[in-house]
Amino acid sequence: MTTTDLTAATTTDGPALAAELAELRATVRELSDRAAISAVCDRYAMHLDKDRGSDDWFGAVFTDDVHLVFPMGEYKGMDGLAAFQQMARTTFARTHHISGAYAIDLRGDEATVRAHLTAFHVRDAAAPSAHFAIGGHYDAHVVRTPEGWRIRSFTFDLVWNAGEAPGAKGHS
Repeated sequence: MTTTDLTAATTTDGPALAAELAELRATVRELSDRAAISAVCDRYAMHLDKDRGSDDWFGAVFTDDVHLVFPMGEYKGMDGLAAFQQMARTTFARTHHISGAYAIDLRGDEATVRAHLTAFHVRDAAAPSAHFAIGGHYDAHVVRTPEGWRIRSFTFDLVWNAGEAPGAKGHS
């Protein structure tokens, strides 16, 4: 539709066209928000593996007051997140996280995400077949910030595990 066509349509269709444009804007915003929320969840999984040696990525994924709950403990704020990451770095040489099947309940500038997570944890990079694997789902509360969508809380529910868990048979 050209500008002339749009002007003519606005003149003749007035309120109907305005309503349609408003609906399209709302749909585009919702789709954009859903894509951005999925992206922040993907960034979390990617950074857990790719950027294990650095905490510089936290602000691209979490709010400063983040609250994480895992079967092995709770971690609050950026200091708690750093402690959790340090524990993972010292326990495992490599990790591989896969997150997906995002069910997003969008409510304006906040949303909840329910998703599946599978993770493989390798203690010795030279022996990757001796790994500890977990699977489950998580619930995350995400919020829109001036920098984009960020995770404010994250609770992981363990459904299954396989292999030798941390702390088993003399491992710390």
